[in-house]
Amino acid sequence: MEQFKGFPAKMQFTPLPNYFFSTLLPQISDINELKTTLHIFQTLYHKRGYPRFTTYRELLGNKSLVSSIKGAIRPPDEVLRHALEMATKRGTILHMVLDRDGMPEDIYFLNTESARQIMAKIQNGELSLSGLKAKEQTYIETEEQPGIFTLYEQNIGMLTPMIADELRDAERLYPETWLRDAIKEAVSLNKRNWRYIAKILERWSAEGKSNGTYRGDSKKTSPDKYIKGKYGHMVRR
Repeated sequence: MEQFKGFPAKMQFTPLPNYFFSTLLPQISDINELKTTLHIFQTLYHKRGYPRFTTYRELLGNKSLVSSIKGAIRPPDEVLRHALEMATKRGTILHMVLDRDGMPEDIYFLNTESARQIMAKIQNGELSLSGLKAKEQTYIETEEQPGIFTLYEQNIGMLTPMIADELRDAERLYPETWLRDAIKEAVSLNKRNWRYIAKILERWSAEGKSNGTYRGDSKKTSPDKYIKGKYGHMVRR
């Protein structure tokens, strides 16, 4: 690692509220969330005009931010998405999805009283942003489905390079819905490890999946047939 050579004699500063250090900083344990949050403060401080906001595309184009969250396991865009989701859930930032020429545009505000009023005005049609239009549902509580890597970390455990490779291979072999359902089944059975998830996927591939979207022999009988049938109350798994 190259040693930092120190600060120059003349440089610009980005102010941070004392509330950030006393209340918010002790809550943040994820380094990528912290880096993204700090870059949002810097971006918004140097903005001009009203209102001040940033976008996902703008943050993804920030070379300093992207290089600082770049890792060997997940691509930077997914790391950034995850960091923004955590900051939104924490309440540090506010998230809206607006329309730009028929395409969704992710907009982020710092969670202040002024920003909350601005969002309300945009939703009510009282305020419009240049080139952006409000949709019917503009305020998003990170309802979008997380990526497979994020889903694994949130429900199973730490994502190691070896497990990341296994997930990439699984993405090539199985439909994405299978991966999500397999993780969900492993969690419901409290079998939180990749080996168990892999066995679920292998079983579905060989025997078929109960919803009918499988690659195996379509004539094989699913156990659910007997449980959900007329005499289901007499059958145990």
